[in-house]
Amino acid sequence: MNALSDSRILVGVTGGIAAYKAPQLVRELRQAGADVQVVMTASAGQFVTATTLQAVSGQPVRDTLWDAAAEASMGHIELARWADLILIAPATADRLSRLATGHADDLLGALCLATRSPIALAPAMNQVMWEAPATQRNLEQLAADGVHLIGPEIGDQACGETGPGRMSEPGEIVTAAVDILERHQPRARVRDISLDQDPQEQGREKVLSGQHLVITAGPTREAIDPVRYISNHSSGKQGYALAAAAIAAGARVTLISGPVAETVPEGVKLIPVESARDMHAAALAAAADCDLFIAVAAVADYRPHTVAEQKIKKTDNDDEGLHLDLVRNPDIVATVAGLADGPVVVGFAAETHDALAHARGKLARKGLDAIVVNDVSRQDIGFGSDENAATLIWADGEVTLPKQNKVDLSRAILTKLAELFMHRFVRQLANTNPDNAAK
Repeated sequence: MNALSDSRILVGVTGGIAAYKAPQLVRELRQAGADVQVVMTASAGQFVTATTLQAVSGQPVRDTLWDAAAEASMGHIELARWADLILIAPATADRLSRLATGHADDLLGALCLATRSPIALAPAMNQVMWEAPATQRNLEQLAADGVHLIGPEIGDQACGETGPGRMSEPGEIVTAAVDILERHQPRARVRDISLDQDPQEQGREKVLSGQHLVITAGPTREAIDPVRYISNHSSGKQGYALAAAAIAAGARVTLISGPVAETVPEGVKLIPVESARDMHAAALAAAADCDLFIAVAAVADYRPHTVAEQKIKKTDNDDEGLHLDLVRNPDIVATVAGLADGPVVVGFAAETHDALAHARGKLARKGLDAIVVNDVSRQDIGFGSDENAATLIWADGEVTLPKQNKVDLSRAILTKLAELFMHRFVRQLANTNPDNAAK
C-alpha cells in the first residue's frame, strides 16, 4: 500500500519563485497515494499556471472565495472539512504573517481558519526575510498554534544569495507529510523497553519508534572577515553519536550541524549550518515538528557586531591589537524550550569548574526538561575525544554516566530519556486526537 493511500491533501500554492516546484510536489503526493486538491493564491498565478496544476492533480484548481457555484453550498467550509492535511508549499513570508494573525481575506486563509486538520508549511523566501525579527515572531506564533514546519533548507536562492530560506525538495515534503498524518492518527502506545534489546527480536517495538528527534551538533563559526572567524573546539562527535543511537532506536532524526569532519549516520537528515543565527533559524523550524530536541552543539555565545567585507590587514600602526565589538547570539535551546506545546528539550553543558552547580542553574534558567553536563577540563574526555563521561540532570534527580565511548554513552542517555519522558510523547499523541485518549 502506498504511504499516503486514502489521504486527502489540500495543497496551497502561494506567490513565490519556489512555486515552480509545486507541480512536482503534487505529482509525488499522488504517486504516494494521496487525493490532492490545489488552491492557488492570486500571486501564485504569476509563477505557475492553474492549467498545469489541474493537469497533475486531476482536479479543477480553486483560487477564489467568490466562486458563485462553489460557494452556493459554502464550498470553502466543505473543502476545509474534506482535507486530512492542508499543506502550503511554498509558504511565503507574507503567508506566514497572514496565518499568524488569522487573516481570511482569500480562499486559502479562510480554509486554514475553518479546518480542524493539521496544517503544514514549507517556507520559501530570501534568507534576510527568513531571519527578520517579524518572520521569527510569526514562526513562534505558528508553532504555538500547532502548525507544522517543513524546512526550509540552507542553499542557493533565486536572488543569488546562499542561506536559510530555500524550500525543501518535493520528496522531503512528501516524507514529512506522511509523518505528520501518522502523528494525527491513532497509534499504539510505545513500549517501555531498553535500547540494549536485540534489534532482530520479534514482536517488540524499538523504544523511539515513531518519534522525531532533532539534534544540534558541532561548533558554530562567527565571521570576522571573509577569512577569519570565532569558533571553539567542538568536534561534533557526541552529537553525531547521539544521532546514530537514535536511528538505531527507531527514531526519525534531523541533525543540525555546524562545520565538522564527522560522517553523517545512515538514515539521518542533515541540515548543515555555519553561524549561530543559521542554527537558530534551522532549529526553530525543525523543533515545531519534533518530540525530543537535544541541543548538543557548542554554539558561540557572541558574534562580531559587524563583519568586514574584505580581509582585515595588519598595519604598522596596530601595536594595540585588533578590537572586536561583540554582540549576543540568540539562545537556541532557551527559545525552543519556551515554545508552547513544544518538544521535550534537553541541553548539554560543557563546564570547566563547578560543573553540576552550573548545569542545575542552566536547567532552571532556560526552562529545560533535562541537561547533560561534562567536565571539559579533563584531558581524557570531551572535545575531540572518542570517549566521554557525563551527568544527566533533571528536575528531581540525576544519574552519573561513567567514562565510556561516545556511542555507548549516547545509548545510555537515550535509554534514560525514554524512561523519563516517553509518557510525554504518548500524552502529546493522545492530545492530537481525542480518540487516542482511551487507547
